[in-house]
Amino acid sequence: MAKSPNLSRFLSFFLLLTIAAADDSDLVADLLSLRSQSKSGVIHLDDHTISRFLTSTKPPRPYSLLVFFDAKQLHDKSELRLQDLHREFSLLSSSFITNNPDNDKLFLCDIEFKESQSTFSLFGVNSLPHIRLIGPDVKNPKESEQMDQGDFSRLAESMAEFVESRTQISVGPIHRPPFISKTQLGFLIAFFLCWTPYFVKKVIAGETVFHDSKVWLAGSVFIYFFSVSGAMHNIIRKMPMFMVDRNDPSKLVFFYQGSGMQLGAEGFAVGFLYTVVGLLLAGMTHGLVKVKNVTAQRVIMIAAILVCFWAVNKVVYLDNWKTGYGIHTFWPRSWS
Repeated sequence: MAKSPNLSRFLSFFLLLTIAAADDSDLVADLLSLRSQSKSGVIHLDDHTISRFLTSTKPPRPYSLLVFFDAKQLHDKSELRLQDLHREFSLLSSSFITNNPDNDKLFLCDIEFKESQSTFSLFGVNSLPHIRLIGPDVKNPKESEQMDQGDFSRLAESMAEFVESRTQISVGPIHRPPFISKTQLGFLIAFFLCWTPYFVKKVIAGETVFHDSKVWLAGSVFIYFFSVSGAMHNIIRKMPMFMVDRNDPSKLVFFYQGSGMQLGAEGFAVGFLYTVVGLLLAGMTHGLVKVKNVTAQRVIMIAAILVCFWAVNKVVYLDNWKTGYGIHTFWPRSWS
């Protein structure tokens, strides 16, 4: 008995769907296996695995790939911060897995330049740092979505926002490791308990450094300098004090022209100028008023004002050179 043509077409179509579904499930299973073998959950890809999971797989794929492009030979370039960003990328991966243990729709991967130069060309990557999100429907890798380098400022948090804004997947909170371990915390508590009686005795006797006004004065100046110099920004972002000039490796760059980045040296320079102005103003309002000689008062005040004017002028000049924004003076009409 001959089979109906419609029945044959239906069976063929059903068989193709079954094979495609099986292939997709195999790819997801392989990705899950590779992710489980990684400590942070970041899957290391190369040209072969890119071909298997991306270029040789017809869209729509049942998963998305977030790929970090890396180059070990550039790790010594502190201005690129590749190692720091890769650690943040690994932190994003481990946090995503912790928050979504059963999620098989998003996989975080990295690719190294020396191992996968053809993949870098395939994506058109010519600068680092570089992160791309390859969605299920992407056919051409160059059409995948690139994360703007300006979005790296908040590290893992900004990467999570990039993923959530481009997909319907929730990454969840970033789980950063504690500042100190439980063992270190135990030692600190034990030390504090042993030191407490001695400290209480000194406090009652008034013999601690906290009873010295000079210590409080120095501490307040340090806090002021720390706040206006951007030191906290440098610590959080792990900014270098200086970097090597790209055009001339024999030279060092201490001031970076551009609003997207600040080196440690320029922050400390501006902080020093602010501190000088603050100390001079504090000296004039608290110390100079006690000088009985009017001439000395005027000379010191004029000198302090000139130094303050010079310092503020340098800060304004640096801001204009760095950002391109100018500060204009406006005189009262009656002065014209």
